[in-house]
Amino acid sequence: MIRRNTIPFGPQHPVLPEPIQLRLVMEDEKIIEALPAIGYIHRGLEKIAEKKDFIQDVYLAERICGICSFMHSQNYCQGIESLMNLTVPDRGRYLRTIWAEIHRVHSHLLALGLLADSFGFENLFMQLWRTREIILDIMEQTAGGRVMLGTCCIGGVRKDISSAQATVVLRQLDQVQKECDEILPALLNDYSVKQRTVGVGVLPRDKAHELGAVGPVARASGIGMDYREQGYAAYPDLGFKKVVETAGDCYARTLVRVKEIAESIRMARLALEKAPQGPIAVPFKGNPTGEVLARIEQPRGELNFYIKGNGTRNLERFRVRTPTFANLPPLLHMLTGCQLADVPVIALSIDPCISCTER
Repeated sequence: MIRRNTIPFGPQHPVLPEPIQLRLVMEDEKIIEALPAIGYIHRGLEKIAEKKDFIQDVYLAERICGICSFMHSQNYCQGIESLMNLTVPDRGRYLRTIWAEIHRVHSHLLALGLLADSFGFENLFMQLWRTREIILDIMEQTAGGRVMLGTCCIGGVRKDISSAQATVVLRQLDQVQKECDEILPALLNDYSVKQRTVGVGVLPRDKAHELGAVGPVARASGIGMDYREQGYAAYPDLGFKKVVETAGDCYARTLVRVKEIAESIRMARLALEKAPQGPIAVPFKGNPTGEVLARIEQPRGELNFYIKGNGTRNLERFRVRTPTFANLPPLLHMLTGCQLADVPVIALSIDPCISCTER
């Protein structure tokens, strides 16, 4: 006789870096339905943003998430700059791109390490995070912080990278690429890894489109959607190439992130070498008026900020739609029909960021 049970996965689980609960309806070891329960770390950031002034909100936006903090502040600043008709100087655009792509490498290495940990590959987990430490060192040397940089400001950036610092960073990026070339083949070619990821958690292209998947989750299912193609910051000058796979399984999502690490390192190096001299920010006066939808490509996918100003120092509305929130419906589809042992791997294959999701 088949027995049906409902069991909780989370909010406390060894593979979950942040709390979310998935209520799994099971028949024996097979998942027939997954229901999410979110809200464990809801912080009310959108309401706080309306109480602070729009300049203070730069720092608030950066704290929506730690792993991709710079991109949140960058997106917010781009939205305010659109409302106030500000043009960021070329050097400011390049510096934003450098820090954004370094953050992307940081995020992907963290995600791949956690994925390795989810199926017990502890040595690979530690090796990936050791390489990630070099990226954190780069951020500390250039911005002063290892996670929260505080370098993005309305009108540009508030810190520059000197030629001496750039030389050191280029050398460090070479070291990161060298270590990735040595470590990542183990992740992609290991028999045990393939057994746990190939054909597991498949998201077909039509379902990815129907359920609104974004970022590596969408690109691993054959949807060539990457907002960096739209040409914000310095991306038009760097020959950006998006990474697309078609299998739609955990392995494909892993492969997309592996390839994006190399592309991000390439763009960061090129931006360091090509960054023109000149001012890094423009001064401004006044307050934002009107409304705008600011968009940027975060490591997990497209990040949307709706910003509405009313001519005062306080925003009338600040609304955030994060990529993990968009990827939760695809995750529930992937889980349906899988085995209980595959739940941690599938959940981590979308690289969930619950701090972003709950704000």
